[in-house]
Amino acid sequence: LKRYNRAIARIRARGEHIFRVLKCQFGYRRTRYRGLAKNGAQLTTLFALANLYMLRRYLLAA
Repeated sequence: LKRYNRAIARIRARGEHIFRVLKCQFGYRRTRYRGLAKNGAQLTTLFALANLYMLRRYLLAA
């Protein structure tokens, strides 16, 4: 049971880290009511930027 919980915690930590990046680095704390298409497009862009932000060390080293 302990090994199972550790495995689940690793997956959860990896998945939730990107949301912290969105909130803290890009200031996405509240959703603006601009329509579903615009909110979806903004979130897609922010997640792409967050992925680049998380890999910045590897990208700059190359």
